[in-house]
Amino acid sequence: MNFLDRNEFNFTPSQEVIDTIRNFDIGKFCFYTRIYDEGKKSIFSVWLSEKFGIPENQILLGYGAEDLLKNAVHYFLTQGDNNRMMIPKFSWWYYKSIADEVDGETLQYPVLETDDSFCYDLDGLKEMIERVHPRILLLATPNNPTGNGLTPQEIGDVMKMVADDTVVLVDEAYASFVTTETEYIKTLTEQYPNIIICRTLSKFYGLPGLRMGFGFSGKSTLMDKFARYANKYLGYDRLSEEVAIAAMKSDEHYRKIADVMDEARKMYTEELGCLPGFKVYRSSANFILIKYPLEKKGDLQKAFVSEQYKVKFMNEPDLNQHMRITLGRSQQNRKVCDIILSVCKQ
Repeated sequence: MNFLDRNEFNFTPSQEVIDTIRNFDIGKFCFYTRIYDEGKKSIFSVWLSEKFGIPENQILLGYGAEDLLKNAVHYFLTQGDNNRMMIPKFSWWYYKSIADEVDGETLQYPVLETDDSFCYDLDGLKEMIERVHPRILLLATPNNPTGNGLTPQEIGDVMKMVADDTVVLVDEAYASFVTTETEYIKTLTEQYPNIIICRTLSKFYGLPGLRMGFGFSGKSTLMDKFARYANKYLGYDRLSEEVAIAAMKSDEHYRKIADVMDEARKMYTEELGCLPGFKVYRSSANFILIKYPLEKKGDLQKAFVSEQYKVKFMNEPDLNQHMRITLGRSQQNRKVCDIILSVCKQ
């Protein structure tokens, strides 16, 4: 079975990752990753601090980005009497789920469809922020499943919309597909004490099974308290942290994979975008969203099952005649396109 419904990795890890695992010194498991005499959280947080130019005490580590998101939502929605969180209208179901776990109130802000994509309605967002005054404003950029995102300038514009006591939680799980530029993270965390930016090794670096996420927070007493709540006192495990560093050092390998995904986006757009009733949305992530004629749904589902391919058929209000397809290897992408074309010729 070819799983192109989970936004997981269908490629091979970098040679640096493979070598790190093969050559790992088991004796390192005898020691914590925390650097006691320097007051550092772990070898990975130190490496991230040096790479991004952000103080180590503003680095957050998690069991994947979902762990950071969950910790942040649970922490901030239970501090004081404001338990409101705003999330995009079309977004990952997990956001609402973790707010529900602490009886948080989740409200959806507008996401608008454009000619070839989706976008955040920044005017509508501003009006809603002023009306709702959320404790947490969650920005997913790029957003799952729509694939749209915000530029660093737009994130800064949103930061100016919120009150000082609103925490802006930025989920950048797919951001490395968009750009290699990261200097804006340092700028945003220096300018805004109420921001948290979350990233992961699961998407661009293709290591969801590693369960390693990281983030950056603004500098404030509140964020210091959150960091003590969220970070593991003794760090994570030596192997995971060393593999994470190896992956992030081998950017060239993953950029080549991103190029394969870019070719797939072009193929889907050119070959399916011209079909009656189809629409291929512009995406900046490792998946693409495609709208299809609803009457074709049953035939498409049967065709994918018969060819042992799985894609995600969306089933939510205003997004119920759409497929989200993970961008895989070239032959997988070609096969998916051919399956859809074969159904349309029937």
